[in-house]
Amino acid sequence: MPQRDDGERRAAALSYKQGYYAPVVIARGKGVAAEAIIACAHEAGVYVHESPELVRLLLQVDIDQFIPPELYRAVAEVLVWLQWMDDRQK
Repeated sequence: MPQRDDGERRAAALSYKQGYYAPVVIARGKGVAAEAIIACAHEAGVYVHESPELVRLLLQVDIDQFIPPELYRAVAEVLVWLQWMDDRQK
């Protein structure tokens, strides 16, 4: 999920696996790091969703940590949207 703020791009990447109780932040960064995260997502065929407010909150979560309960609903909505996008492409 990228975000541009004052010309600096920001991004966070999440992973959700069966058995997890919540998604985990697997990457986050600003500037060059954000560009690398976004490039890796594109190379892997992962759709990139832009949500500046959500990215700002995800940047506060440590790497390899579950997202906090306050973000469950917002992230669930993004995951549903991503599934919908994936289904459309099939």
